[in-house]
Amino acid sequence: MVLLPRYFRFGIMELYKLVTKEVLKQEHLPKVFQRNDPQRVTDRTFFMDGSNQSLKTIPPDILALKELEELHLENNQIEEIPQGIQHLKNVRVLYLHKNNLQSLCPQLGELSSLESLDLSCNPLFYCSLPVLSCLRTLRELRLYRTGLREVPTVICKSLHHLELFGLSENHLDSLPKEIVNQTKLREIYLKKNQFSVFPSDLCVLLNLEVIDLDHNKLKAIPEEIGQLRKLQKLYVAFNNLPLLPESLSQCSKLSVLDLTQNLLRSLPATMEQLSELTEVGLSDNRLDKVPRLLCRWVSLQLLYLRNTGLRALRRSFKRLVNLRFLDLSQNHIDHFPLQICTLKNLEMLALDDNKVGQLPPTVSSLTKLKTLGLTGNDFLSFPEEIFSLVSLEKLYIGQDQGFKFSCVPEKIKKLQNLKELYIENNLLESLPSSLGLMSNLEVLDCRHNLLKQLPDAICHLQDLRELLLEDNLLSRLPDSLDHLVKLKVLTLMNNPMKDPPMEVCVKGNEAIWKYLKENRIRKIMATKIQAWWRGTMVRKGFGSFEELLKARKKGKTSPKDKKGKKAAKGKPAKGNKK
Repeated sequence: MVLLPRYFRFGIMELYKLVTKEVLKQEHLPKVFQRNDPQRVTDRTFFMDGSNQSLKTIPPDILALKELEELHLENNQIEEIPQGIQHLKNVRVLYLHKNNLQSLCPQLGELSSLESLDLSCNPLFYCSLPVLSCLRTLRELRLYRTGLREVPTVICKSLHHLELFGLSENHLDSLPKEIVNQTKLREIYLKKNQFSVFPSDLCVLLNLEVIDLDHNKLKAIPEEIGQLRKLQKLYVAFNNLPLLPESLSQCSKLSVLDLTQNLLRSLPATMEQLSELTEVGLSDNRLDKVPRLLCRWVSLQLLYLRNTGLRALRRSFKRLVNLRFLDLSQNHIDHFPLQICTLKNLEMLALDDNKVGQLPPTVSSLTKLKTLGLTGNDFLSFPEEIFSLVSLEKLYIGQDQGFKFSCVPEKIKKLQNLKELYIENNLLESLPSSLGLMSNLEVLDCRHNLLKQLPDAICHLQDLRELLLEDNLLSRLPDSLDHLVKLKVLTLMNNPMKDPPMEVCVKGNEAIWKYLKENRIRKIMATKIQAWWRGTMVRKGFGSFEELLKARKKGKTSPKDKKGKKAAKGKPAKGNKK
């Protein structure tokens, strides 16, 4: 159950702005804030955010806020909960995760209104946990990464209103049998523990909607799981499951099923009945073929089939018209499956690390496609069919294996919505100047190519945030690259840089920008001096600058000098006789 903060219900969001900073600034003041001072917190405060403030204790002024209902103190350095916590009789939400708590004081158990408590990421002593059993109104309890090796039995016996129980990233290999008392439990999170056996007692908790057992050592799921008719999300990725129980088909409300990285070769035929599935993860299993029943889950929106040994898709795959996300990477597909072109709602397609050598013209029908991954395939040249996908925002076409591109066509400017372009690991010697017209580009990855220079037009990409250029043949950067004010990441390692030199480049962006600005100023000054010199020479009668330049190249004197000499020949020298 999501607990809404009090200020949403009473429309007093402005209190939040007056509250947090004032309390934390005056952490060491002995007096409680006065009600008649509008800039100070009053005892009518309902919400307090003291997270990320490097607090070592809970300020006494916070403990004096008797009307407080929601208190956030996560990500601090608090080492103990003071006895004064008992005064917060109305607090409903208390977040203390990411602190240095080792023990819990008995007074914590006196918070008779507490509904949501987060103690995650604290090095808690097991012996102090039983105090939590006194919190009879608790609905959400999070104990992620607290070093637990077992769950205190008394918690399961006493807390009858729990709806969410978070125990991920501990050292648990079983649950106490008293877990069956949690009849209202809707969500339980047991990810990254040591379970080798599925906790069968969970199968009697008929209100369960979410079970997360990812990253354990499960070898089987019991048939009793079919009793969980309200189950909506089942996460059992990264386990050792060779098969699934047929009774899973009775979990008719199941919408998310993550089976990634197990030992599955097939799915039970009965699972065809799971008509409400919207997300299925089957990556890193030994399927070899797309399960026939999968093509009947027409409600699917996200499907993960990475590294499953696929060589092709079934014809019936085109039934999955609601698919938005499809991952077929790291398979053995040697041609672009035409069935994909019928999936008009597709927004993300990953075909990386296959053997595709050509795209069909019908790929243009994917008018909603925003992300396309084609890295590591067998294209002989840049596939220009991509340019019809004008909705693309992210394109991955680096070639870490197979044939490598020597150029990117100027037509890439057609992808005006593109935000991220990854063309690393190719044989590119230059980039198209039309890149400068792609005004939405934010990330450009050109690592591990043969680039000798960058087009000056790249300086027009005012939204560019990342420019990755390491391992190329660059010796200089465009003079105006420092005009890219949003550029935060620029990598130039393994380039023969001279302008700016590598000793400047290794100092980071600020040093590079400073060098480019100073270099540009020097060039401007040199131009001004040259222009002044030209004007001076012309004004002094040495002829036009072009004539002067030609004369200097031929090693001759200026036109004025010639005229002077001719005039001298026509006059007799002073003192000469005829």
